[in-house]
Amino acid sequence: MKKNELLEGPIFSSLLKLAVPIMIANLLQAAYQLVDAFWVGRLGGDAVAAVSISTPVIFLTIALGTGLAIAGSILIAQYFGAGNQEMVNHVAAQTLSMVIIVSVVLSIIGYILSPYFLYLLKVEPGVYVDALGFMRVAFVGLVFSFGFMIFQSIMRGVGRVTLPVYIVLGTVILNFALDPLFIYGWNFIPPMGVKGAALATLSTQLLAIIIGFAILFRGKHGIHLRISDFKPDYKHIKRAFEIGFPSSIEQSMRALGMMAITFLIVRFGTLTVASYGAGSNLIQLILIPALGLSMAIATLVGQNIGAGNVDRAAEISKLGGYLGFGLLTGLGIIAFICAPYLIAFFVPNDQAVIEGGTEFLRISCLSWGFLGLQLCLTGVFRAVGNTKLPMVLTLVSQWVLQFPLAFILSHNTSLGKIGIWWAFPISTVITALITLILYIKGDWKKERLTGKTNKLIDKVESEIVKEGFDLTK
Repeated sequence: MKKNELLEGPIFSSLLKLAVPIMIANLLQAAYQLVDAFWVGRLGGDAVAAVSISTPVIFLTIALGTGLAIAGSILIAQYFGAGNQEMVNHVAAQTLSMVIIVSVVLSIIGYILSPYFLYLLKVEPGVYVDALGFMRVAFVGLVFSFGFMIFQSIMRGVGRVTLPVYIVLGTVILNFALDPLFIYGWNFIPPMGVKGAALATLSTQLLAIIIGFAILFRGKHGIHLRISDFKPDYKHIKRAFEIGFPSSIEQSMRALGMMAITFLIVRFGTLTVASYGAGSNLIQLILIPALGLSMAIATLVGQNIGAGNVDRAAEISKLGGYLGFGLLTGLGIIAFICAPYLIAFFVPNDQAVIEGGTEFLRISCLSWGFLGLQLCLTGVFRAVGNTKLPMVLTLVSQWVLQFPLAFILSHNTSLGKIGIWWAFPISTVITALITLILYIKGDWKKERLTGKTNKLIDKVESEIVKEGFDLTK
């Protein structure tokens, strides 16, 4: 997509041209998990429960590094909008270095602590071995997951969103072929069960990151990395942490909230865990359109802010909010009607899990429209550099609303496990309304009119030059 289209073209078409490829890329990225779920579901409810228990722990480690990727994407988008290609390359290289280092550290820590995570979650013996095997292989592959995540963020920051789609499409097809081979075994390949699904994903993500890095160094797609760009720039690293830390905390709180909910669910047995896992797979799939819109909004708003088009940025955010609410409301209606068939697609041979997953999905989908609205509006806040507000909103949603509600409704009422399910839509609606009020209040727009982020960018650039990184060469 050309830069002038992002800054001057019709808003609706600009938003769709950017959002649709991001949605497709995210759908394909989620396909790793969905393909694993498809094949693992054929192993039965215990296998589904093993993956479901492992997922929040893995998500927590990924969340810790997500903030750096978000910070890099914000700065790249705004520098690109301002036409500063040298800073685009510099920020991309520094962000990539930080994320890779963080991922290696987290991978080692996660691998070592995996048994302790499962102990804290009180995992049943029949699920423990599979959960441990899956979790440890996933931690080994964390470096590759992080690497491709930052590659996508870099490409998104410069508006090149279609290229990652082709890469992920190829690796997902390969993953679909490798999964049954590694899970069930074939010829000289031994059957590895649940662990085989994680190993198949690891192998394909390694291939994806090799291709992604080659693209960044070739310099034909809006980014041209050079070895000199990787020289540690501590001023930029500090600034990236300042911008990205709230997002990391936000994502970590979300992940810890998932772990806390999983902790409550485990108390109701493996069947409930499997039901939650089957329903969660569908929710992750359904949320992709809203996440794509949120990312597109953040990119468009960021680039228009960088170019000084504040009014256009406001129109983009307003339209994005309407689209997010309408799209997910429609998908929620479809999910409510088709819930049993959707769950059965992933767990075809376990009627109890199908019934439990249907119950969870039908309750949670009642609030999807509000969730779509919230995701789109928080994308606006991030685009203008206000990463603290989404962090606070997540803290409120997860820890002030969702977890206390889930605990109270499941322990102090006759609802039992159903009380946990109802905590999801209640907390989502309240958080979305708070987000909408803050957006309408308009402080984010006033913040931009003061030039706060432009001053921040100028400060980063001046500090980099002081440290000897001459960006004019």
